[in-house]
Amino acid sequence: MSTRAKLGVVAASVVLLGSGAVGYAAIAAEPPRTPPPAAAGDQAVTLTPGPRLLAVTDRYVSSVSIADPAGPRTVSGLECLRVYAAAGTGVCLKPETAWSYQAVVLDAALREKRTLSVPGLPNRARVSASGRMVSWTTFVGGDSYTASGFSTRTGILDTVTGTTVTSLEEFAVTLDGRAHRSPDVNYWGVTFTADDNRFYATMSTGGKRYLVRGDVAARTVETLRENVECPSLSPDGTRIAFKQAIDADPKRGWRLSVLDLSSGRITATAEQTSVDDQAAWLDDATLAYTLRQSDGRPDVFAVPADGSGTPKLLIPGAESPSPLT
Repeated sequence: MSTRAKLGVVAASVVLLGSGAVGYAAIAAEPPRTPPPAAAGDQAVTLTPGPRLLAVTDRYVSSVSIADPAGPRTVSGLECLRVYAAAGTGVCLKPETAWSYQAVVLDAALREKRTLSVPGLPNRARVSASGRMVSWTTFVGGDSYTASGFSTRTGILDTVTGTTVTSLEEFAVTLDGRAHRSPDVNYWGVTFTADDNRFYATMSTGGKRYLVRGDVAARTVETLRENVECPSLSPDGTRIAFKQAIDADPKRGWRLSVLDLSSGRITATAEQTSVDDQAAWLDDATLAYTLRQSDGRPDVFAVPADGSGTPKLLIPGAESPSPLT
């Protein structure tokens, strides 16, 4: 598939899912690149837990000091469109050829431990806090049940047992307390709980988007509430950061918000710009996320999770932030 055709696939998916990530679509549709000379063979970037932030710089895995994230940056020779890591295990969504992609499980030294071919263009990636579970979401084409023929695929891998869920669409759904079966069910944006079995994600069906809670072992999901996309569970397990469609209409953009799981209260953050990303928790009080500029260039910003303060530029010219916890 040509770059132009691939970009068309993602653009259609963008319309379907209400995403504004056209700049990301253009970048993702580009063919694999040759590592920059300064990065080729560089093994200085590691996933060892410590006071550093992982990110993607110009499609290569990089890291910065959490004390000086806008300062000196180490860039590896590993190309990834999305990256995330925890407990010394990482997941990298990378080009395989000019028209196919892989989900690659990495060890702390960025060595490949397992590789799976994935359909479509990479969009989201997550690793559980223990490093055991990894997940990915891609844009795909060819689903006749949608108006445009485009949707998503979300998979999960247990790195200990090797058990692979190629698509969450295989799971049984309980919607508002009743069993639900429909060919239009789609998932994206997994975030794992501390037990490495339960997770939260976004599910869409019937033109609505839901926060769902899933059980990997039971292969089930249940809806919790509407208008919660790209959930990200806080380190203490009490809150979910998410993008909330303004007036429940994704065409109007999203407000980065935080849901308290106990009370159900939603707090909008101080970020006023529409955030089309799955935010990462830097700690129990701070969120990091990517914003794309008008020219498509990404920057990583941070904002307090409690609605106070103001957003600040964290890592210029980078995306896909992940604290190395």
